[in-house]
Amino acid sequence: MTQNIKISPSILSADFSNLGEEIKRLDKAGADLIHIDVMDGHFVPNITFGPVIIKQIRKYTKLPFDVHLMISPVEKYIKDFSDAGADIITVHPEATDDLKKTVDKIKSFGKKAGVSLNPKTSITALLNVIDKIDLILIMSVNPGFAGQSFISDVLPKVKELRKIINDKKLNIDLEIDGGINFETGALALKAGANILVSGTTLFSGGSLQENINKLRNCG
Repeated sequence: MTQNIKISPSILSADFSNLGEEIKRLDKAGADLIHIDVMDGHFVPNITFGPVIIKQIRKYTKLPFDVHLMISPVEKYIKDFSDAGADIITVHPEATDDLKKTVDKIKSFGKKAGVSLNPKTSITALLNVIDKIDLILIMSVNPGFAGQSFISDVLPKVKELRKIINDKKLNIDLEIDGGINFETGALALKAGANILVSGTTLFSGGSLQENINKLRNCG
């Protein structure tokens, strides 16, 4: 079992009409990060949050904002999300013409840089920046909508990346997002992930704190 397990609840499943209070609830319930899925209706078939929303909710918690940019061209908006309060900015290789330059731009604003791999995206897409990044986000669904089923075919990719991270002694978090519940979360942790993103499972009922604790200990 991977040590230092963190839970990053996705506010895509929160009550948008009361988002500030939802953020405070997550903070109080023991979340480690707040996962914010930014979609543009172009790179993925959905539209969610922009920098203005992130700036408005920033005051409700000191937890790190784990901002996943599913937008293209992504480099145009990095400064906006940095200024809005993102702590970790994660991008897709397909959303930029120069991944290394984009990662460097994120770092230039003093933010942690992440790279996200879709289910069918090869690990080779990030190997040229692996020594520069702080986080790898494995998508276990095709990005765009909450509530999709877990794609177990990504688990070998998680195992391979965990081996690379360990062998190179890199300080990189390995995060997974998509269809994560108490059963699939256990599979992801066993494969080597150490950050679980979950929305539907955490917000689906019962105690938010109990759900977060159960997910953290599901491995």
